[in-house]
Amino acid sequence: MTINCMLAGVGGQGTVLASKLIAQSAMNRGLNARTAETIGMAQRGGCVVSHVRIGEEIHSPMIPLGKADVILGFEPAEAVRCLPYLKPDGAVVVSQKAIRPVTASLGGHYDGDEMLDYLKQHVNHLILVDGGAICKQCGSAKVLNVALLGAACGAGLLGLSKEQLEETIHQRLPQRFVELNIKALHAGIAAAQGGTDR
Repeated sequence: MTINCMLAGVGGQGTVLASKLIAQSAMNRGLNARTAETIGMAQRGGCVVSHVRIGEEIHSPMIPLGKADVILGFEPAEAVRCLPYLKPDGAVVVSQKAIRPVTASLGGHYDGDEMLDYLKQHVNHLILVDGGAICKQCGSAKVLNVALLGAACGAGLLGLSKEQLEETIHQRLPQRFVELNIKALHAGIAAAQGGTDR
């Protein structure tokens, strides 16, 4: 089994933590995992892209163009930006909530609905997640990352079970945040299993 997963978001959304949770869960199964990040102005809402590669033999942490099995889009425009990395039969799990980038406040135009429409037209296996609703349900905006992991898990895209991700959350997160993140994981799984999938 080899899985190439790309996570794309903006600074502060927990993209890097999510990639570490995936990698640790894979290593707990005895698989090799390599990760790498490209971070641009992350503390100012710049783009953050994490590469996670899982398998028996993984030599490079960077996913080549056209080789990603799944893209987790924490924000619609960031998912669109990473589409060249997606395999023709790959899947995209994306939060529907748009985050206005710095360039839009400088006079640029940005419409999250346009990005979602683009994804619907260009991705055969698209899972839309109402990240805002899940965060509201959980009582924290900080759990979008784990909710998206849950959605990818629920859709069978990561090769990891709910129990394996739960174990890693217990291992990697401070105890006071474990229950909240387990709740977000379960909400993400439920969203994928009952949500939009084209």
